[in-house]
Amino acid sequence: MEQTDRPAPLSDRVWTLTDGHAGNVRQASALAEALEAGPHQTLTLRPNAPWRWWAPRRLPGDAGAFGSAFRDALAAPPRLAIGCGRQAALATRLLRAAGSRVVQILDPRLDPSLWDWVIAPAHDGLSGTNVLTVQGSLNPIDDAWLTQARDRFATFADLPAPRTAVLLGGSSAHVRFDRNAFEVLAGRLEAMLASEGGSLLITASRRTDARVREALRHRYVETPGLTWLDEADGPNPYPGLLAWADRIVCSPDSVNMISEACATRVPVFVFDPPRVSGRPRRFLDALLAGGRIRAMDGTLASFPVEPLRETARVAGLLRERLDGFVR
Repeated sequence: MEQTDRPAPLSDRVWTLTDGHAGNVRQASALAEALEAGPHQTLTLRPNAPWRWWAPRRLPGDAGAFGSAFRDALAAPPRLAIGCGRQAALATRLLRAAGSRVVQILDPRLDPSLWDWVIAPAHDGLSGTNVLTVQGSLNPIDDAWLTQARDRFATFADLPAPRTAVLLGGSSAHVRFDRNAFEVLAGRLEAMLASEGGSLLITASRRTDARVREALRHRYVETPGLTWLDEADGPNPYPGLLAWADRIVCSPDSVNMISEACATRVPVFVFDPPRVSGRPRRFLDALLAGGRIRAMDGTLASFPVEPLRETARVAGLLRERLDGFVR
């Protein structure tokens, strides 16, 4: 993008920018809402070659990296832009050059000083004078969110206690969660049901192994609760699971999923944390050391918890640092 001595006039808007992946959209939107900076406009980026490979590095002509509509929008950039993910990191760089204040979520893998503020998970190890570190990922879950979810899914109150929410992801670069791992987890759940009773509220994700889905389809049909695999099973009950659970069991693969479980006020149990490697393992180790999660065992004994609410904390810090841009 060509540089100019005169910044473009700022529009009275807030933008969130992502590649459209659900986890990135959720983090950017959660922060925008927590900042209470007014309505925000959500932009989904579709980068052209070669920027889809090189982002967030800048190249000649990068004002057109996201097409003509984004290039034209640079003439009236928002007063505040919040990006999440590598593609968004290029867009927020362009917007900063056009005069916007910008906040970038997740490690952009370049010098953080290229953005006004960078919000990065502590387990990434990024540091800098403008870096705010968070434990896990940002999300919208607080007491008001949980209350609304309880109202939307009020029928869950009729399920027998203890209500155990089971959040299942899938294999990743840092952990294998396949049918064999699921069978071990399921065996522990069934032992718990045999001794304590209660109900199971199970949800899968897009990454859940097809063989795990096959096992889930009929495994718990006689167990009180529900199993949700996809939209064919009706509206996604995930908010209701978090809101009505007496305890939550998570597969170990997703930082976002575990962060959201930990934002509730109930005990969280993670299946076999030692099987995880790399940066996500550092995240789990920190939660274990802090007492927010425990490794899943056969009893799921309750323990006192303090909800992990990083979004509100970070929003408070940013309001101080973005004085005049957040109203």
